[in-house]
Amino acid sequence: MPSFPDLDKPLSGPGVQLRLVAERDIPEILIAHQDDPLLHVEIGALRPPSGADLGRRTEEQAAERASGSALWLTILRPGSDECRGQLNVHQVDWDHRRAELGIWVAPRDRGQGLGGGALALAGRWLLEACGLMRLELFTEPGNEAMIGAAEAAGFVEEGLLRAYLRKRGGRVDVRVMSLISSDLEAA
Repeated sequence: MPSFPDLDKPLSGPGVQLRLVAERDIPEILIAHQDDPLLHVEIGALRPPSGADLGRRTEEQAAERASGSALWLTILRPGSDECRGQLNVHQVDWDHRRAELGIWVAPRDRGQGLGGGALALAGRWLLEACGLMRLELFTEPGNEAMIGAAEAAGFVEEGLLRAYLRKRGGRVDVRVMSLISSDLEAA
């Protein structure tokens, strides 16, 4: 099974950088969850993470990256090493060369283009350097911030999956968006 390459230095794009998750990100992640009490719901978690949860997840990341099963990246502003959000690559299917992306941005950094920049930067790297052929993003129809960030990154809307996810004690619809190599050429 292929693996994700190690990042000796952060990926850099206009106004954003991405690096592998690190233990030093944990305090900023916890603060983001305090500042947005519904962040865990939006990213599909049952409860906000604890420091211990994040520590275990950070320790597992190297093995997940090496096995090609998942990748966890930290969003940074150029010239800073402070976590501004995270981008997760999961549901990786190397046979079909596709993966799903999830992203969140800290409340104080929202609306400044970090999400779209991070999606564009990760998308190009995953499609060109990592050998994936399709990236998928699922979001609720009313999540205009996510939809705008994905569109800014070149993702194309494919449609609506009705009652696709179990969330908040019920079923919710999701919009499907994708990025493929030809979308990069069009951008």
